[in-house]
Amino acid sequence: MGAVTIAEALAIEVSALANGWTEEQLLNAAGEKLGHAVARFFPTPGTIIGYLGKGHNAGDALVALRILRDQYGWEVATRNAYPIGSYAPLTLLKWDELGLVVPLDRRPAWRDIKRPLVLLDGLLGSGSSGSLREPLVSLASEIENLRQQSGARVAAVDFPSGIDPDCGQVFPDTVSADVTFMIGNAKSGLLNGHAAHATGALALVAVEPLTARNPSDLDLISPQTLDVGKSPRPFDFHKGMAGRVAIVAGSENYTGAAVLAACGALRGGAGLVTLFVPEAIHHLVSGKCPPEVIVRSYENPSQVLDSRFDSLVVGCGLGEMDSDLSHGLLVLLSNSPAPVVIDADALNFFARSGHLNVLTSQHVITPHPGEFARLAPDLADLPREDAARQFADRTPATLLLKGCRTIVTRQGQPLRCNATGTPGMASGGQGDVLAGVIGARLAIGDSPMDAASMAAWLCGRSAEIALTERHLSEESLLATDVLHFLGAAFRDWKTSSR
Repeated sequence: MGAVTIAEALAIEVSALANGWTEEQLLNAAGEKLGHAVARFFPTPGTIIGYLGKGHNAGDALVALRILRDQYGWEVATRNAYPIGSYAPLTLLKWDELGLVVPLDRRPAWRDIKRPLVLLDGLLGSGSSGSLREPLVSLASEIENLRQQSGARVAAVDFPSGIDPDCGQVFPDTVSADVTFMIGNAKSGLLNGHAAHATGALALVAVEPLTARNPSDLDLISPQTLDVGKSPRPFDFHKGMAGRVAIVAGSENYTGAAVLAACGALRGGAGLVTLFVPEAIHHLVSGKCPPEVIVRSYENPSQVLDSRFDSLVVGCGLGEMDSDLSHGLLVLLSNSPAPVVIDADALNFFARSGHLNVLTSQHVITPHPGEFARLAPDLADLPREDAARQFADRTPATLLLKGCRTIVTRQGQPLRCNATGTPGMASGGQGDVLAGVIGARLAIGDSPMDAASMAAWLCGRSAEIALTERHLSEESLLATDVLHFLGAAFRDWKTSSR
């Protein structure tokens, strides 16, 4: 299920109408599913204010407001950009069905409002283009001020008002959303990294008659678009079937990275996790690890080849490596019988040594932007999407390029963009957890593309769930919190609840 342009989305709607659906049925289906999706993303009922234009985008918002009020206990209000009498006929009908709502005639007195406060951006829909104009500019500015001053969160309907959903261009006065609920299909422009500060996290609201089946070179990573990892484990499942993960990580200065990677593999579903660390730090690491992790020491990384494993994770916290360690690492990576996640200092080794030729289709490399710039300095100034595509043409390995919109791709495959995550993940150790989760998914038999994609989604979703807890915030979120909520993220993936 690939991303679509607005023209393609409208063509899908025309096809649905030709096949017996009415405009009202489509709008009701979209608005109802939108309401349920917003409630899942913001699980604690508070106050939601719909910022409404006069088209069908506002109609979707009105149906969602009714669902949130009647089924989830939210207090509902609206800020209307235009007189109610100027609404599109179907939107006016949805206004009447909402009932018992008097539009606010001024900026809400946010100090007196039941929290949390969510602002639902339904100002503009697919018929708009270019920069916002009055009276929408003033309401968009009000949304931004409330977001900055009152702790309100902004949810956009289909795309933030003011953005170009086909290319992701962010015009002046565009609404800044914390999450964008895309109706029916992912919109091509919203998946671009340069749009992320306006779109926030991405959520797909699947509406069956509006869902495209055509392949695309740009895909959204979400449980609605990928089938991997959904089936329950057989009742006679055992740890051998869950897979064995070997991890080569850690150094005197970075013992925590090794522990986090091992815990990521555990929480990612691995049956057995063996952590290989330098002999000099074995006692330090073993004291920090949970008892479920087997900790072994090595003198040379190539010794790991004598062990049995279904996937291998290499690089977290290895630090500076001497020639013997570097040579042993190269031998290990070149001869591993199982798929390998290559992260952190192992990537820096490749950047220094130029041994990218040893990469195969069984390797997953996971650079952050700085590591990617060292691996491919000639691509560093390109847009992320272009750089990822060009790099994928150079190697058969799967690339996971970290960032606020993590990208997963490989040669000949679409560019997958992750839907989940939060700025709270801007802290040390998150990449180590991710590497471990990828290793666990590889060990159970996922393809490198699917393992990297699902792991990125799970870690981002876990962080989102963590931030619904009263004792956590974007500022306080740690990699260990992401570990703690991975189970809830798995549940959401299996049930397509996000």
